[in-house]
Amino acid sequence: MRNQKLYNLLISVVLATVSAAAAQQPAKIPRIGFLIASSPSAITPRVEAFRQGLRELGYAEGKNIVIEFRFAEGKIDRLPDLAAELLRLKADILFSTGPQSTRAAKEISSTIPIVMGFDNDPVGNGFVASLARPGGNITGLSTLAPEISGKQLELLKEIVPRLSHVGVFGTSTQPGSAQAIKEIELAAGALGLKVHFFDIPGPKDIETAFGRARTARVEAVLVLNSTVFNSQRAQIAELSVKHRLPTIYWATEFVEAGGLMTYSVSFTDLFRRAAFYVDKILKGAKPADLPVEQPTKFDLVINLKTAKQIGLTIPPNVLARADKVIR
Repeated sequence: MRNQKLYNLLISVVLATVSAAAAQQPAKIPRIGFLIASSPSAITPRVEAFRQGLRELGYAEGKNIVIEFRFAEGKIDRLPDLAAELLRLKADILFSTGPQSTRAAKEISSTIPIVMGFDNDPVGNGFVASLARPGGNITGLSTLAPEISGKQLELLKEIVPRLSHVGVFGTSTQPGSAQAIKEIELAAGALGLKVHFFDIPGPKDIETAFGRARTARVEAVLVLNSTVFNSQRAQIAELSVKHRLPTIYWATEFVEAGGLMTYSVSFTDLFRRAAFYVDKILKGAKPADLPVEQPTKFDLVINLKTAKQIGLTIPPNVLARADKVIR
């Protein structure tokens, strides 16, 4: 009996010691690898929207989640190395902020979960099998909205009633550009507009493109998504004013940098929503089973200061539909 009591006491001491040691072991904090093709300043509002989404779900950076940021600063060839670096840091999830970042992440791993902040055509780009059933290690948000190009052209026609020639600025190597141009040409045909595409492979080609647009008698410009443009927003806005060309952009940040107007998917809303994908995956969901979400919120933003600079009067009915007016 005495030996039994001693044995039980020893067992209790051992169990208490093990329990105390286990309690002192720090819980593993999830690590998110944030892969960005552009510079920090080009994406600040979206990053903050993502952080806000995490906060709404109960995450606090440095306490129960860590975010590792890697910026390619517009140098797309750096993305694979940056993605590999995030893998070496043992990131639990890779968050890609656009098609080129997603491509780089996909090429270095077919197993680590990848959440897309946005992609204009996830199926066409080969990232998912379908929007409803992604089927691999990638899921997230899509900007797939075929009607958006038509709406952008309609707005240009409303503010420039005699519009007949539209310039489209883009980068032919940018994922999704070919599809966007097809959609624009279809919409332009319905509106009786002639489209001139200007391929801009690098920042040094931007000013030349404006000169060529003037030579082609372009009366307004539509700017497509391109990593080349993201770090040159102010320059493009300034050249649009200099050449007195009404210009509509693919993202709100261009208008905040002095551009005339945008009608686009709300990227801040997409990035805030992306936090929900991160949360679901951290709680055990598989990317293959999480449908890709399509946009539901769109923003019409108009810069009246820029309109005044180019001598353009925005019709009251267009202003009344704006989500935000910069005066």
